[in-house]
Amino acid sequence: MKIVKSLLAVVIILLALPLYAGEKLLTIIHTNDLHSHLMGFSPELDYTPGKTGDDATLGGWARVATVIKREKAARTNPSLVLDAGDFTMGSLFHMLAREEAIELSLMKRMGYDMVTLGNHEFDLMPGGLARILNTAKRNGMPEIVFSSAKFSAESEKDDTLEAAFKKGLVKPYSVRTVNGIKIGFFGIMGEVAIGDAPFASPVKFTPPVEAAREMVRVLREEEKVDMVICLSHSGLYLGSKSEDEVLAREVKGIDIIVSGHTHTLVEKPLVVNTTIIVQAWEYGKRVGVLDVAWNSGKASIKSYKMITVDDSIPADMDIQRRIESYIGDIDRRVLKEYGLSYWKIIARTGFDMPILEDESPLGNLIADSIRWYVNKYDYDPADPATKVVASIEANGVIRDSLLKGKTGKLAVADIFRTIPLGIGMDQTMAYPLVSCYLYGSELKKAMEILTSIYPLKGNSYFLQISGIRFTYNPRRAIFDRVTEVWIGSEEDGYVPLDYSSSNKTLYRIAANIYDTTFLKVIGGFTFNILTIIPKDRQGNSISDLVAHRVDADKRKPGIQELKEWVGVMEFIKGFPDLDGDGLADVPEKYRAGLDRVVKAPSLNPFNLLSRGTAVTWVMFGIFVLVLSLIAFIARFFIKKLRK
Repeated sequence: MKIVKSLLAVVIILLALPLYAGEKLLTIIHTNDLHSHLMGFSPELDYTPGKTGDDATLGGWARVATVIKREKAARTNPSLVLDAGDFTMGSLFHMLAREEAIELSLMKRMGYDMVTLGNHEFDLMPGGLARILNTAKRNGMPEIVFSSAKFSAESEKDDTLEAAFKKGLVKPYSVRTVNGIKIGFFGIMGEVAIGDAPFASPVKFTPPVEAAREMVRVLREEEKVDMVICLSHSGLYLGSKSEDEVLAREVKGIDIIVSGHTHTLVEKPLVVNTTIIVQAWEYGKRVGVLDVAWNSGKASIKSYKMITVDDSIPADMDIQRRIESYIGDIDRRVLKEYGLSYWKIIARTGFDMPILEDESPLGNLIADSIRWYVNKYDYDPADPATKVVASIEANGVIRDSLLKGKTGKLAVADIFRTIPLGIGMDQTMAYPLVSCYLYGSELKKAMEILTSIYPLKGNSYFLQISGIRFTYNPRRAIFDRVTEVWIGSEEDGYVPLDYSSSNKTLYRIAANIYDTTFLKVIGGFTFNILTIIPKDRQGNSISDLVAHRVDADKRKPGIQELKEWVGVMEFIKGFPDLDGDGLADVPEKYRAGLDRVVKAPSLNPFNLLSRGTAVTWVMFGIFVLVLSLIAFIARFFIKKLRK
């Protein structure tokens, strides 16, 4: 009997051999949205790359490098290391991106084969990205594929970037043969990401589905590739329709999509039609490892794992030493003029201040810092109307939490990561602050972004506010949900704001240039219902917000931009030292929310209609009309039945 079983097993194995004879294995190690988070966090003071088992930080490119080496060494088949874009913009290291191309140089050393561009690679404008690419060419970089860019024939502002593309520093696609498989790679940017790249102008972008179809055609028909891999900075929203799922459905011929932009943690690959889609969260906190079986012209998932990049993984110390070697440059070339340094401790906190999809302590602190900072430099006590009464910050610009960690100490590096983005119109890094005047009715409209745009668009559009409190009823008509508004502060008290259209008092507000620009264009997204017209001190409409950047020193020619991140630093440094240890202490008011945004749902007819705008009354009229029509039809059929 044993002999029969053994013979049967041999026969089964022999019969199965043809099924596996053509199978080839390939491993894809992938990341996305690394955002210059070279060090483990938060806070960086806790990060001990040379040790394991003694901290709670996540990420760190030196740890990611170890993961890449380990996963490659664990396999006999070849591996590809890919990234789906937004590798820069998010920490003090990106402040030297144009001069040193730190991120691309390190990624090359870490073993990355191919990357694409995300919207944040365009944050430094076309000329800034061109400088990064040309610097990276000298220092070494992975291959970059990007198929979406369309350069302007009329403007010269993108000529240097176009030249960099023509030199092959960025290619529309690439072809490699790996383990006998001819693979075509291309990179695209999604519609939402395109909308998040305002500083790319005059560069425009081909819609993602259109760009992908053309690349698949070229790769399949002209290059005759076997497999197509798309690096897509478009994204996934788990549980709902998302751009990369649409891409997989509408574009035939993509075998694998490595996704980015949405910072989504996808524990298991999605398979849409036959396309495999993966995404690995954000900031190097996870690394995805996809083992692919290629057989009979089809890719299938052999295995998949998502590796948590934490303190259990020892750092690659060669990479870590290279990272740390840049800190001295950052101190000298970026921070010295502000009296700061990377590791300088400027405050202490007894509690965490996380990012929340709600009114948050960190959001309140940052919004308060904007109002305080502009008033410090640009308020004339002889003219009370020049005082900033309100400031706003969108959640999408707040990039990291402030955590107390082991020590409770807040270092410059950790604080910077909370608000790191942007570039000034003077070509210096980081967003400048802008000031303008609005009517009370427009302040109310600005708050409607939180009540009506945020629920449709997501967390990035949640507003953190200072100098304002308001209540809103989410049951009311869209764009008219704010029911009460007050201006003031927790220290001085709040007073009701007259937000009727008849109130022509001008109220000065401040925000970074990115958020202020959005206020100006919000009308176009809302059928002009929420049109907001920024004004100057005299009430004249502002055509160019750039001219209204806050000037830190009017004695000098031009505008000396007030940088948002510097304001946050100065604001925190100015907190009182409560325990006499020489460090500022974060006030208790920032331990929890301050009820600046109060949600008051109600179906009470009075609450639904009180002080309603035209939107409310039009919708109420439609509601009454529909009810009347239903009642008429009901009466008609009742009469018919009675007959």
